[in-house]
Amino acid sequence: MTSDFFTYQAQTSENPLAMEVSHANGSYIYDSKNKAYLDFVAGVSACTLGHKHPKVVSAIKEQLDRYLHVMVYGEYIQEPAVNLAKLLAKHLPESLNKTYLTNSGTEAIEGALKLAKRATGRSQIIAAKHAYHGNTMGSMSIMGFEERKQAFRPLLPDVSFITFNDNSDLKNITTKTACVILETIQGGAGFIEPKNNYLENVRKRCDQVGALLILDEIQPGVGRTGKLFGFENYNCIPDILVSGKGLGGGMPIGAFTASTKLMDLLQDNPKFGHITTFGGHPVIAAAAYATLKEVVESDLMQQAIEKEALVRKHLKHPLITEIRGKGLMLAALTPSADITNNVVLKAQDNGLILFWLLFEPKAIRITPPLTISNEELIEGCKIITDILDTL
Repeated sequence: MTSDFFTYQAQTSENPLAMEVSHANGSYIYDSKNKAYLDFVAGVSACTLGHKHPKVVSAIKEQLDRYLHVMVYGEYIQEPAVNLAKLLAKHLPESLNKTYLTNSGTEAIEGALKLAKRATGRSQIIAAKHAYHGNTMGSMSIMGFEERKQAFRPLLPDVSFITFNDNSDLKNITTKTACVILETIQGGAGFIEPKNNYLENVRKRCDQVGALLILDEIQPGVGRTGKLFGFENYNCIPDILVSGKGLGGGMPIGAFTASTKLMDLLQDNPKFGHITTFGGHPVIAAAAYATLKEVVESDLMQQAIEKEALVRKHLKHPLITEIRGKGLMLAALTPSADITNNVVLKAQDNGLILFWLLFEPKAIRITPPLTISNEELIEGCKIITDILDTL
């Protein structure tokens, strides 16, 4: 299997972790030798309820017995997609009441950018330095890290960048700006939270010049920060909300949500302003509905804040210089990339799954399932500190 993996399947890096997965359950992934690995990554923030959550699995199985794909997005009334969009609207501000379901977060970003241009008639997009919004050509155009873009240019024109948390940069948002797109908490940059009312100030500036504000909640969304969506922590409501990853409960999904007035613009001039064959797929929508329902009806969001405190209490070591983030979207910083690499690789040997962040080489990603137990969190923290003791 390992030979076939490297021979037939394209890789995204020269040295993938290459663990052969047998099965997964709860907070654990098991390899082909049945070794258990405590999962502190959750598929990069995607497995909100852990692995093989019974309510998600049940929803998938029930929908499998009804029907699979039947028609391109938006033409037929399909109960799972309608239920999901309605539940999102119920738990979002009144101005965010209509959702377009996609196949991934990056596709939702594309739809959001198109909607902003269609609504404003403007072309300029402003994003943040060190931003990450996905890897399609449009999403890459607003990635604030030139090293990862240069091989694929030319990209979208009329894109400018501001520095996250720098209020003095907001003057660059003008009447020529179609939209400002920001991660509510910067992910790839190192789980950097907005400070000093930054998002509020961006919101005010967008209102002043008639630009739309898009917030990318693909990582912080669906309960991970202690609120259903991260923007609820920062007194800022976007015009367009983008979600994905954790919304699917382990299934591939993306979504962008806006007001009815905005979203209906995609119906004409031109017609079919945004189309997708498999967006809102009934099986995936059923899994997402079960996931979202469990998050909003349980105490998992409150637990995320309590578990953050637990991690901060037990993950103390001279080689951990800082822990960034909120809830169960955390990054532990070490003094060097070499130390971080050692920890991530040795952790796998010791039965703990950790991972890196895209643009901050000193960061150790800690984004476990929201359902992880306190005992499992403490166990994982001890594995990390024990490894650090050996370095």
